[in-house]
Amino acid sequence: MNAAKPFVVLLVEDEPADAHLVRIALRENRLLVDLHVAGDGVEALQFLRHQEPFGETPRPDLILLDLNMPRMDGREFLAVIKNDPALSKIPVVVLTTSDVERDVVASYKLCAASYITKPVDMEQFMAAIRGLSDYWFALVRLPEKGS
Repeated sequence: MNAAKPFVVLLVEDEPADAHLVRIALRENRLLVDLHVAGDGVEALQFLRHQEPFGETPRPDLILLDLNMPRMDGREFLAVIKNDPALSKIPVVVLTTSDVERDVVASYKLCAASYITKPVDMEQFMAAIRGLSDYWFALVRLPEKGS
């Protein structure tokens, strides 16, 4: 991926405060990230499928996904996109407050790329986002868009 182009990230998160913390953490890491936020799985699918109210939206390089949301939760969303050939290659990192083992297992069974439990401590949360950023935006090779 060209270093001059921003990484496109779709954050699927129903808590505005958590979305704000992710935005701050990405900014503090000085990453060139084009962050989009969807409030639940239904809205995220509308974004990914260019449906109203989104229209033409960029294809994300990475999706950060909360599990516990209204309308369509993270598990349902993950099942839908991983069974959609047009969306299945987008890596999904579960970023949630749940540390329940069945949620971890279910997420990996649904082809999540990673599972991160959100730390409640602000400093640890920032460190978790920094680690996620270092891994996904510096170390990993993501597929080219359209491939």
